[in-house]
Amino acid sequence: MNIRVLPLPEESRKQKYTDETQLGFGKIFTDRMFIAEWKSGQGWVDARIEPYAPFSLDPACLVLHYAQEIFEGLKAYKWKDGTIALFRPEMNARRFNLSADRICMPEVPEELFLSGIEELVRLERDWIPSSAGTSLYIRPTMIAVEPVLGVKPSDHFYFYVILSPVGAYYAGGFNPVKIMVEDKYVRAVPGGTGEAKTGGNYASSLKAGLEAKKKGFDQVLWLDGVERRYIEEVGAMNMFFAYGNRIVTAPLDGSILNGITRNSVLSLASDLGFTVDERKTDIATILADIRSGSITEAFGSGTAAVITPVGALCFKDENCQIGNGGVGNLTQKLYDTLTGIQTGSIPDRFGWVKKL
Repeated sequence: MNIRVLPLPEESRKQKYTDETQLGFGKIFTDRMFIAEWKSGQGWVDARIEPYAPFSLDPACLVLHYAQEIFEGLKAYKWKDGTIALFRPEMNARRFNLSADRICMPEVPEELFLSGIEELVRLERDWIPSSAGTSLYIRPTMIAVEPVLGVKPSDHFYFYVILSPVGAYYAGGFNPVKIMVEDKYVRAVPGGTGEAKTGGNYASSLKAGLEAKKKGFDQVLWLDGVERRYIEEVGAMNMFFAYGNRIVTAPLDGSILNGITRNSVLSLASDLGFTVDERKTDIATILADIRSGSITEAFGSGTAAVITPVGALCFKDENCQIGNGGVGNLTQKLYDTLTGIQTGSIPDRFGWVKKL
């Protein structure tokens, strides 16, 4: 499908940021966006890049009433030599379509998904920051826009992509976070939508997240929704525990997100000589192993923060410091290697980077 590029009038151009250290996360958006539409009986039509602007949606649109919506998150990096690189975008395209299938939405052809992103990033390359820890965050999204009040799959969808120059996801940067283990609320159950990247999953996590922040914690660690004892994932990242050189993480059983950074960590860890173990682990075992010192470090992984060290867990008002509460050697090694591949300072032996 050809992608039309609409003119960007001078009055539509935004004032760019002047200080890359003050970018924050997801608050600034570039001049243009990509959009394509799917219509019943026609398929995908009218792919275009146009000036960033609000949508005009009918108040009865299905997305507003029945939450038929999915999204993705990936990044573009500007290397020291000026190269623009994406990290594993084809995996985002495939996961996007797995989410689409679960939410009864049309598949976006991988070529359309990737070419739309690549052309948009090329046009907006001047917005990509280059300081350490910065990148261009890419948010592909699909929403149901048919105006009808009825629980059914839409016959009209928007697939669009917006871009945001970002700094660190957490205000403290690459420093240990404190996590509260949630035992009252649940995020997802087997057979539900937990493995789909859909807004409803995140909406259901807000209440627990707000309560955790009131108590001084950065994130919530979810337990399984059936027995409420097995470790699953943190709101914005998959979770890992290190027993020396052995790394344990929850298996993909349909209720947690198949993280692309998670997949990269598992591959990288094995390549670096660490043992990887994907298995169900209950919270009682985790806490006992933290107390005994068997668990030497913990970290989370996700596109936004890449790798986040975890300094402490709190469960039922018991605070358990992990190791010395700082950044562990294994966590640091994985972070340095993965971000090195993403930013071009370490050779990409896995074929993960796509240069534009």
